Amino acid sequence: MIRFSLKCPESHVFESWFKSSDAFDSLCAAGLVSCPHCGQVTREKALMTPRVPKKSNAEAETETGPQLATHALAAPASEAEKALRALREQVQKSSEYVGDSFAREARAIHDGEAPERSIYGEASVQDARALSEEGIPVAPLPFLPTRKTN
Repeated sequence: MIRFSLKCPESHVFESWFKSSDAFDSLCAAGLVSCPHCGQVTREKALMTPRVPKKSNAEAETETGPQLATHALAAPASEAEKALRALREQVQKSSEYVGDSFAREARAIHDGEAPERSIYGEASVQDARALSEEGIPVAPLPFLPTRKTN
């Protein structure tokens, strides 16, 4: 994986990860790399410097002892990213994650077969469209749910 700093025609600077430099070039040629701020298609790499870790074990020594190294992607870089993070935290705090059962659970709540509550999860485009056509209110979230891995 390779991370590029990119710049759109409106001079917004953002970062994105690609499988390789060739993958970046082919995605740009297909018009699939766009600015997350304004949506304009971009083909220009911004000036960037390589990140070289200080230690290979991903720990940094401080006067108080070892600490996990922090990464640039851990902190939001813009107001939009801060707002998105706040939205994600609010949804996770106030709603129940139902995973792939979202469509089934939304129907059950709508039909009164399950207790009414806020839920979020994953659904195919077809399932989301069918829910909407049935009069069940749904809205896509601008982020992917956090999945626990082993």
